[in-house]
Amino acid sequence: MTPADGDLILVAGGAGFIGSHLCRRLLDEGHRVLCIDNLQTSRESNLAPLEDHPGFTFVRTDIVEPLPEAVLAQAGRITRIYNLACAASPPQYQADPEHTMLTNVVGTNRLLRLAEQAGARFLLTSTSEVYGDPEVHPQTEDYRGFVNCTGPRACYDEGKRAAETLSFDYARAGRAAVRVARIFNTYGPQMHPDDGRVVSNLICQALSDRPITIYGDGSQTRSFCYVSDLVDGLMRLMESEIDGLEPVNLGNPVELTVRDLADRVVALTGSTNDVVYRPLPQDDPRRRKPDIARAQAVLGWQPRVPIEEGLVQTCAWFADELKRETPVWRPEPERDAA
Repeated sequence: MTPADGDLILVAGGAGFIGSHLCRRLLDEGHRVLCIDNLQTSRESNLAPLEDHPGFTFVRTDIVEPLPEAVLAQAGRITRIYNLACAASPPQYQADPEHTMLTNVVGTNRLLRLAEQAGARFLLTSTSEVYGDPEVHPQTEDYRGFVNCTGPRACYDEGKRAAETLSFDYARAGRAAVRVARIFNTYGPQMHPDDGRVVSNLICQALSDRPITIYGDGSQTRSFCYVSDLVDGLMRLMESEIDGLEPVNLGNPVELTVRDLADRVVALTGSTNDVVYRPLPQDDPRRRKPDIARAQAVLGWQPRVPIEEGLVQTCAWFADELKRETPVWRPEPERDAA
């Protein structure tokens, strides 16, 4: 989308890891950005570099609650809505599972209604967690998943499934133009040091004096996409002319075991910390790898940053970050990120 005078892009969850990168990219391309976030799991420091930008506005609000006048008053200017609002790692979303579910259902519905009112295009960031512990590998968008709908991850997994349902129902009814991205593991600078994701866990442990934690035997696999590639995919999807009734996988199809990832982090950081093994958490996926054929065909998109380069950038950022603050350490199960 070419920037136009008066046009405004709303980014819900814009203070989060991926959201803050998206805000920066949109501003760099000349767009005006309205960022909303309740700061429940994100950090204001992610927005510090954006605060003085003339095209940037931040409103602290929770999309579970009615949208404030500071947002509704600008509906006539909003042309795009990115919904990235939701806690996205097990220790975060399980801390308040009711709020996680409501964010995905009630919050998504509020933003869809705003999109309908404004005539804005809407993009939902869903997750590879809708595939659960998959029995099909790699995962294509038409795979319906193998999900425990009552387990400890269900508030997030089923919440995202419900959000997809709402989005596609709005599209089928002609109420809003929607896009749905299913995001696989994403990593890079501005991840929260103690969010419980596998990349941040391993790097922060390697850079500290704490043991490096691997869950299970480390043979479970993940596919890691660098954040700049993911943001590029989201923006391409938003501006694509896809019909709105097909989700699109966004992730890196290069598959690594968790043990391999840990070895790479140890090599980069020079860590000599002990490695400890803990039981695999309930419903932890054994394998996770996106089939990105649809994204390649429809968006002309594929990841460009190799894991070697991305880990160097991410380790360097965490090394600087950990000098500034001492996070409260609670090693937690790894999960797919958004």
